[in-house]
Amino acid sequence: MPDLTDSSLLKTPLFNQHQALNAKIVDFGGWALPVNYGSQIDEHRAVRKHCGMFDVSHMTVSDVTGADTLNFLSRLLANDIKKISMSPGKALYSCMLNDKGGVIDDLIVYYVDDSHCRLVTNAGTNEKDMAWLQRQAERFDVRVSERPELALIAVQGPDALAVCSKVLPDELAKVVAELNRFQGGFAGGEFVGRTGYTGEDGVELIVSSELANTLWERLLSAKVQPCGLGARDTLRLEAGMALYGNDLDENHSPLESGLTWTVSFTDDRAFIGREALETTCDKKMIGLVLNDRGVLRGHQEVFLDGQKIGEVTSGTFSPSLEKSIGLARVNCVLKIGDHVEIRVRNRLLKAIVSRYPFIKNGQATS
Repeated sequence: MPDLTDSSLLKTPLFNQHQALNAKIVDFGGWALPVNYGSQIDEHRAVRKHCGMFDVSHMTVSDVTGADTLNFLSRLLANDIKKISMSPGKALYSCMLNDKGGVIDDLIVYYVDDSHCRLVTNAGTNEKDMAWLQRQAERFDVRVSERPELALIAVQGPDALAVCSKVLPDELAKVVAELNRFQGGFAGGEFVGRTGYTGEDGVELIVSSELANTLWERLLSAKVQPCGLGARDTLRLEAGMALYGNDLDENHSPLESGLTWTVSFTDDRAFIGREALETTCDKKMIGLVLNDRGVLRGHQEVFLDGQKIGEVTSGTFSPSLEKSIGLARVNCVLKIGDHVEIRVRNRLLKAIVSRYPFIKNGQATS
């Protein structure tokens, strides 16, 4: 347990709620966050079968405003912001790249209008992200404003929308009812996006600290399961979603990280890193299911016919499949169903190349 009297640890506006629920608190990149509230597997299954809620207020929310907002984001992002510029509220997933094509961070951007977009970036990359954004913004008529006063609650699962319709304030509930997937909208100064990091339907509420505490209590009263970082990781990996620092980093491009679909080459934008991406890519991401007893973890070596071909980037035990699953970056072409071996401690364990996401809409994909 971290020392919760340590003033250097950052705390979200919902920290007292977690303490009241006797959550197990860990130091997560300098934030005091709940890893679980009891059984991590129960939390995971609640999201797959009903719904759960996560405090993700450590994520960074920023607003980009000004006359050059779209031109700035066209330069900054590997995906094309203009894909969504005719659809107010539409969200786009993308990466910010360095000049070598490596991933500085992955993010979601919501298009509000031509002079306003909202970004949600990762917590652990906050300092370098903000420095990068501000440096790039110097060439454009834009302002990048971090919004640390806002809290973020993710409500995820097949029952999430139904529960939110009952517990959210009327104006916010009305916004949710009108949203399509991967779309967001404002109710006054409060914002909600129909997005998430679990592979299930649901919403992410970006709201004032006061409203966040009220909504947390209402969701608890509605029997929504609080969920911690542990369940968030197993859920996102089952859904085949990348984690920055594991599956993504500045030394690998999105093409090497299973995110080719997030890069738009269909226009002539000179986005940062494009030239590097247009060279040959000799690595790719694969899904793995372990056949032997054990658990896949990051940095375990992957072998084919006795030759090392790559390493696991993320791995865990899947509560839904009751097997160990993982993502791995390899330097050769493999097909679904091919067999490889993983070095786990001093043993080589058998694994099979699998399609991912491993779970979609609550069901196994293979």
